[in-house]
Amino acid sequence: MVEQGDGTTTGGPGAPWRTLRDRVAHEVGAAGPLARGTAVVAAVGAAWWSGPVWATPALVLAAAAGGLVAVVDARTHRLPDAVVLPAWAGVVLLLAVAAVATGDGAGLVRALAGGATGFAAYAVLRLAYPPGLGFGDVKLAGLLGTPLGWLGWSALAVGLVLPFLLGGLWALVLVAVRRARRDTAVPFGPSMVLGAVLAVALGGAIPGGAVPGS
Repeated sequence: MVEQGDGTTTGGPGAPWRTLRDRVAHEVGAAGPLARGTAVVAAVGAAWWSGPVWATPALVLAAAAGGLVAVVDARTHRLPDAVVLPAWAGVVLLLAVAAVATGDGAGLVRALAGGATGFAAYAVLRLAYPPGLGFGDVKLAGLLGTPLGWLGWSALAVGLVLPFLLGGLWALVLVAVRRARRDTAVPFGPSMVLGAVLAVALGGAIPGGAVPGS
């Protein structure tokens, strides 16, 4: 489920950044209008839900990346590194800024722990039963776990567990309507993203942090 990218490295001090930028642009362009539209809707929804707080940019980035890769995974069974990993790094950086601006060091610790917990828990499941998860799912769990951790431990716990229930139910529906067999691989990314959204919506998590500029 993981795309390794096909960008080429050029010389010069800015080459790594240009290569990363080109890989991200390539993936976003190749994702298609439905994926890009979903990313925009997810970003707007996250901004509306969060409001004008310091954590909003991080939540918007996570939502946009999650919306994009969920559609890509549903269509192609791929979770592109060129989107997931830069988004994860960007979310960590933006939450660090939010933590410094608001003095919420505990929130940043939760966010870092959430990302590490999501990555580690899904990595263990991947190693224990390789057909069940791909390494793309493991990395996406790290990305989603970071903002979930910032929002609270309960959001993190629900957001990491709920996808398995959603994925199982979706697989049963596909089998029931004869769109899949018991051994058919079903993309897990959409269930992970939807599980994170439901964990936040149903849990009533509050973003926290002061209004920028206040």
